[in-house]
Amino acid sequence: MSQEESYRKRIVVIGGGFAGLSFVKRLDPRNFDITLIDKNNYHSFPPLFYQVASAGLDPSSICFPLRRELRKRRKNSFGVNFNMGEVERIDTLKRKVYTRQEAVPYDILIIAAGTTNNFFHIPDLERRVYTLKSTAEALRCRNDILKRLERASIETDAEKKRHLLSFVVIGGGPTGVEIAGALGEMKRYVVPREYPSISPEEVNITLIEGTDRLIRNLGEKSSESVRRMLGQLMVTCRLGVNVSHYDGHEVTLADGSQISADTVIWTAGVTACSFDFGDAVPREQYIGAGGRILVDGFCRVTSLPGEIYALGDIALMTQGPDIDPAFPKGHPQLAQPALQMGKMLAHNLSKPEQASPFRYHDKGAMATVGRNRAVVQLKHCEFSGFLAWMAWMFIHLISILGFRNRLTVLINWIWAYFNYSTSLRLMIRPSSFPDDLPPLEG
Repeated sequence: MSQEESYRKRIVVIGGGFAGLSFVKRLDPRNFDITLIDKNNYHSFPPLFYQVASAGLDPSSICFPLRRELRKRRKNSFGVNFNMGEVERIDTLKRKVYTRQEAVPYDILIIAAGTTNNFFHIPDLERRVYTLKSTAEALRCRNDILKRLERASIETDAEKKRHLLSFVVIGGGPTGVEIAGALGEMKRYVVPREYPSISPEEVNITLIEGTDRLIRNLGEKSSESVRRMLGQLMVTCRLGVNVSHYDGHEVTLADGSQISADTVIWTAGVTACSFDFGDAVPREQYIGAGGRILVDGFCRVTSLPGEIYALGDIALMTQGPDIDPAFPKGHPQLAQPALQMGKMLAHNLSKPEQASPFRYHDKGAMATVGRNRAVVQLKHCEFSGFLAWMAWMFIHLISILGFRNRLTVLINWIWAYFNYSTSLRLMIRPSSFPDDLPPLEG
């Protein structure tokens, strides 16, 4: 076999989320040298971050070590390499990805880094609110919610107590609705049992949404069902109003009204993770709305030199004649498009003679508000209540990586269903430690 025939292209994948892992798991490592880079050494399950934040699940239940998952991809002497690191810049001319510790060369680059929080340029919001875009953020939120309940339980000043127990969730998408519902369940069921010095009426939970209905990708009937279910959990919904400022004590709305809140959870918007590609190509040529990378129907970034692809939430498929005709302005930033993009690209690179453009198959939408409260919207029907809640649990359970994780989540859900009791309402504050590894030289 000649050297040219034996050469295997080097593929570097940035991001071990839904899209990146879906791609890696379907690509044969015997045909490529594959390196996955992620700032964490685990894959997490974002749809259940809110359950970590509300002490419903332990963080380890929704996280799975990437090295263990990639070990399954070893075939003969070939496998997928994992390098832990945060990408600082990408040199598209030299075809190298630079992290703080190393430079990784590539022939094909796959960018699947997902999104981060978008605060819409509201001053000081980032350092004053809680977010749910990572396991660490969810754990911080859990600790501080529990801290406020503990402090309120011994507070004698009525005004201070009221402020400690005021929670505002900004953003009426699935995450906002789910964390608001989880807080509502704590207010209605947990507080009376475990905090006898706190009256449920002293706990105020407000959900703010800038549009006229909750979870806009659902139909009006399902959205109204969600609002009704939140009302049953004593959550106040404010629709059609935006937030203009939060000073750490009061949330100021665009109409001038104010809401007292010691805890504000931000779920209102996302923006794509950004990368430094240098000055070879003007940024406006490859970056579109929401900071997303512009791609064609095959997920190729045609504006950047070399063979570069973008997958999942970070990709905006609006360029070229092969884009998905059903989504001319790009696909929703959800798990299913990411998973399907990863599968499509793995097939196209493995069998280039059979390459086909991406077409998203919408399997429907769902959201849960709490126990026995959920909505499911399929192509030809929609339903809510107990059956929807069971369907939501089943779909999320089978989507979690690892049998042990699925079993742990199932046991937690069954136990909590019957008595609302959990051993996870613990304030555990991990000690931070500096990254003492020296930066890459040169």
